[in-house]
Amino acid sequence: MRLILTALIFLAGMFDLFMAASFLLNPATTASGGVFGIAPIGVAGLSTIRGDMTSFFGVGAVCMMVGAWRRNADLLLVPALLFGTTLAGRAVNLAVVGAYPGWVMPMAVEALHVALMLAAWRLLPHHKIAEIAG
Repeated sequence: MRLILTALIFLAGMFDLFMAASFLLNPATTASGGVFGIAPIGVAGLSTIRGDMTSFFGVGAVCMMVGAWRRNADLLLVPALLFGTTLAGRAVNLAVVGAYPGWVMPMAVEALHVALMLAAWRLLPHHKIAEIAG
């Protein structure tokens, strides 16, 4: 079970790393296409999409992949919080503004990320900061 969970986390991390690279290299197309629906306003908007979305997916991916590789469950809390906060924000938007076409897919992906990270956090070993530093 641990091997399967680790492999799933690593694959999800690879997907997120691909998303980070897409936002870094081609932010306007990646942001406007698919499920994101983001349109940059000027150079500042493009810079914000490139920086924020790359960091969101990139940091999440690195924490997932390193956490899975090293069997360090504590690193998996970072992407769990990132995707959990995004999921909560989308849920608030759904309640306040309402549904939009395609709203299910991004929420399902985020919920899957959170469930996967929390399941692995419970199953994989936890490392104390002192053990990592020393």
